[in-house]
Amino acid sequence: MELIVAVYDDWGIGKDGTQPIALSADRRFFRETTRGATVIVGRRTVEDFPGKQPLPGRTNIMLTRTRQILPGFAVATSAQEALELSRASQRTMVIGGGSVYQQMLPLCDTAYVTKVHLTPESDTFFPNLDKDDDWALQECLQAGEENGIAYEICLYKRKGTV
Repeated sequence: MELIVAVYDDWGIGKDGTQPIALSADRRFFRETTRGATVIVGRRTVEDFPGKQPLPGRTNIMLTRTRQILPGFAVATSAQEALELSRASQRTMVIGGGSVYQQMLPLCDTAYVTKVHLTPESDTFFPNLDKDDDWALQECLQAGEENGIAYEICLYKRKGTV
């Protein structure tokens, strides 16, 4: 299983349920990377989706403690249930938010991390994979600057799965 996340220099990922700063290059990479995949997403992150609609061109699984039903989403109430619902998929990607990453990270072997080189205020953080002995940076897939903000899109692999 894979995950995709955008982090700031302090590995913050958001505040009040949304990204304080989002780059179009990261959004484009997200769309291209997740297209055709099954995505696992939390209910609070779904609330930040345009119109609270499922992402088009993907199978959407919402991981939530409640059994809230939203059209276009399969619902899982545990990481194990989300894993079972995604078993038939060729590619499954965890797309957030914070509690979903926390639950699903142990099941992932690949992480696409966009590092946005700013430090806006965040209330939700992703584990720093650079300091995690279980993960290794494989390569920088893309680097650039957008509106004066430097970024890198990095590929990490869980050690032992390289």
